[in-house]
Amino acid sequence: MPPKQAPANAGAPANAGAPPAAEAQPAAAAPEKPPKEPQTPEELAFYAPNYLCLTILAVLLFPPLGLIAVFFTYKTWQANKNSQWEEAYINSGRTGWLDVFAILIGLGIIYIYALFM
Repeated sequence: MPPKQAPANAGAPANAGAPPAAEAQPAAAAPEKPPKEPQTPEELAFYAPNYLCLTILAVLLFPPLGLIAVFFTYKTWQANKNSQWEEAYINSGRTGWLDVFAILIGLGIIYIYALFM
C-alpha cells in the first residue's frame, strides 16, 4: 500500500484567502465624530473668567469652600472649552462668590486667632 501524500496546502490555515482579523472592520463600529473646529477669536472673546489664582488662595485659607470653588472652576473651564457660554458664566459667578467667601472666612479665622489666642 503506498503512503498517503499530504495535500499541498496542509500547513496553511483554513481561511488563508480571508483578511486577517485585525484588518477586518467590526460590524457594530461606532460612527466617528467629526473633528472639532478650533475656536474663533470671536468665541475666545466670550471666555468666562475662572479665577484660578483666587481659587488657589481660597483653598489655602479655607479649604471647605475652596474645594467647592475648584469644582466650579473646572466646570467653567469645560464649558469655555465646549463653547457653552451661559453655563460658563453661571459657573464663573459661583466660583467668584465662593472664592471671596472662602478668603474672607479664612482671613477672619486668622484675625480672630491672632487677636484672642
